Amino acid sequence: MAEDPIDLIRLEGDGNSVVLRITGNEERKPPAEAEALVGEFVVDTPFVRGTLRTWVFPEDLREWQQALDSLDAGQDIAWREGASAAPWLFIELDEDDDRCQVTIKDASISLTTVTVTVPLADAWFDDAYSRLDLVWETWPMTED
Repeated sequence: MAEDPIDLIRLEGDGNSVVLRITGNEERKPPAEAEALVGEFVVDTPFVRGTLRTWVFPEDLREWQQALDSLDAGQDIAWREGASAAPWLFIELDEDDDRCQVTIKDASISLTTVTVTVPLADAWFDDAYSRLDLVWETWPMTED
């Protein structure tokens, strides 16, 4: 039985949203290929709507944990920056209010970058850590 999709990342408000939805794991042939989850970035604003398929590897989840820790400490983050075939995610905090600029950059397929402004309340962090834990629990993966 297939699991329901889980939004690993969900930043939304004021009519804008950026979501990384994990839809399941991909069957791969070990030992040549690492385990991976299938995901999709979904950007939705009154002006721009789009989706971008991606794969999420165990090291990506570990790096997302570190990115969350940095963001929670008040630092801007870059997640998967420099990964050749993966979309990059940047979150820049606005010091004047509880907002952030979320940028998705696809440097490999569409060569498109989109930046969306969304609120970022303190309560978002507890939810973000819970979403990460739920992805690990639903689709346990190991790194070779």
